[in-house]
Amino acid sequence: QVQLVESGGGLVQAGGSLRLSCAASGLTFSSYTMGWFRQAPGKEREFLSRIRWREGSTNYADSVKGRFTISRDNAKNTVYLQMNSLKPGDTAVYYCAAHKRIMTMFPDAPGTYDYWGQGTQVTGSS
Repeated sequence: QVQLVESGGGLVQAGGSLRLSCAASGLTFSSYTMGWFRQAPGKEREFLSRIRWREGSTNYADSVKGRFTISRDNAKNTVYLQMNSLKPGDTAVYYCAAHKRIMTMFPDAPGTYDYWGQGTQVTGSS
């Protein structure tokens, strides 16, 4: 049974930092592309970043580029999202997700991902 468990969320002041972790089990972690998404109340789930399983290349949404950094530790079956310069607008539930498609036309779409964590709340205060 595949499980993705996020941790590290919390309340942070504007300009502060948080590091989210997502621990994976029940899958061959090194074979999966891992992604981070977020969803604010009343809004659609938004792609933030992904890191590919093979070469470790990364992609970011424009909204977080330069502020957030994704990384993975295959030995620990864990993917991280380092979030700096947080803003109140970053308030959302943050999710990690996994897929093992080699090719996809929609790499940023939530529907591309097969497995999801339960989410962790991040609240940015002004």
